[in-house]
Order: sequence, then structure tokens, then C-alpha cells
Amino acid sequence: MNATWRGTRQPPAGAVLHAPTRFDQVLAHARANNRAALATYLPAGYPTQAQSLRILHRLAEVTDVIELGWPYSEPSLDGPVIQKAAAQSLAAGFRVRHLLESIHSLAASPTSVLVMAYYPPLFKYGLGRAAHDLAQAGAAGVILPDLPIEEADGWLTAARSTGLHTVFVVAPSTNDARLNRICNAAGGMLYAPAVPGITGSTGPLHPALPAFVQRLRTATDLPVGVGIGVSTPGQAQAVSRIADVTIVGSALIRAIDAAKGPRQQEEAAADFARALTAGLHRPDIPRAAA
Repeated sequence: MNATWRGTRQPPAGAVLHAPTRFDQVLAHARANNRAALATYLPAGYPTQAQSLRILHRLAEVTDVIELGWPYSEPSLDGPVIQKAAAQSLAAGFRVRHLLESIHSLAASPTSVLVMAYYPPLFKYGLGRAAHDLAQAGAAGVILPDLPIEEADGWLTAARSTGLHTVFVVAPSTNDARLNRICNAAGGMLYAPAVPGITGSTGPLHPALPAFVQRLRTATDLPVGVGIGVSTPGQAQAVSRIADVTIVGSALIRAIDAAKGPRQQEEAAADFARALTAGLHRPDIPRAAA
């Protein structure tokens, strides 16, 4: 074992302990500067692999964390905007090597990469192989929105052996016993939905969101990220007052889709990310425990 267990108060039995990842360091830097971190989501290979790489590098100039989607044909949590973007990537010939190439290409940037993956393609690729290849490419962790904690042992073993964080999306309806189990298994952060349902909402944030985030903070020392329904700079600012990470996906893709031409798409992505970051410098952000 080396260094210390990252995040949870009690390391799981048999856990391999690792030094802090770039993700941990990026969040610590944001906290030290009295702001929330910004995470932006984009499916790998969207709209094409070459254009995706150019957009990702523009985003890396602005955002703290890039959530890089592993495109999948049956995404249960995603609304029509992300579904369309993932389908476009798949139609353009996406392969897992493109995901790994994208992660590796960001290795020298200041941003950290989390992979957003559904379990079926991960399982098909091979859990051990996936954990190894993603870690070797430079990913800090994997968000698995469709993996119940009760069925996560195989993936958690593979992820811990390579030092990858596993980020769980936690529903507000989760009972205390299950939440405790998730907190003890998770790494990096917990992911809290800003609204119920699928991604892509353009409505208001759920009024119970602040209370839910506080409940998560009571249950764990892990940072809390809020996404799924954060679509405007104003909402990003509101989330920054209660969370450690503000996460935006569908709204970014809409901004890219609205641009005409590759260069304009790159500018649109960077401009929208800058607009999101403008309100994240808040002196009153609740800080996760060190």
C-alpha cells in the first residue's frame, strides 16, 4: 500500500491505497481559490474524432474537469441532446481507442479527465482491461450512472487496483443504509442530480437540491458534484454556492450544435465554458473535508 485512502472516511476492506490523482489536486486548487470547479461533458468522438480533440483542447484551457463520455447506443440517463451527440460519434466510427486517444491527448493539459461510461460497454470490453487502459491513458476515474452499488464489486476491484476513482450518481431517494454503502465504495466525488430524471433539462433546479447536497456532506467527506439539469451560467453560479463541482453537458452540446463550421464550434465551446466559470468564484462555497 502507498499513501492514503482518498475521500471516504473508512477505506473498504482490501482496498489498494493510492496517492491523490490530478482530479483530487484540481478540486483542491479550486477550493484554495474559493471557487467551485467546473466540469464539462462531451462524448468522445463527437462530432468527429478529429473535431472532438480540437474542442476538448479548447475546453481544457477553461475547465477544471472534462467528463468524457464513452458513447453507447442505449443510454438510460441521457436525454435527446446527449443521445444525439453519442449517436453522431458512433455513426462517425467511434472505437474505444478513440476514447483512449482523447484521454491521452489531454495528459499535458491542466484539466483532469473523468470517463462517463455505462456498464454494458464497459463489461463487454472487460472490467480489468478497461480499468487498466483508462488509467494508463490518464483518466482519474469513471462515472457509472447505471451500476448499482449492490452489483459493483467486480468493477470496484478492478478500479481500485489501478487507482481509478469510481463516481456514483446518487438519487435523492437513496436510503441512509444504501447511501452509507455508496459513500464507503466511492472515490473522487459523489454526483448529485440537480433535477430528477434524464439529462438535458432547461427548467429550474430542484428546490430540494441544497438539502440533498447537505445530506451528502453529512454522510461523507467526499466532494459533491452537481449536474443533470445545470444549463445556464446563472444555474452554474447557484450550484457553485452549495457544491464543489458544477457539471454541465447538454447545454454545452447545444452551444456547439448551434455553431456553423468547425472553427465556430471550437469557439462556441470555449466561450460557453468561460461564461459558466464567470460566476463560480464564491467566498462562501462549503468546503469538503481535507
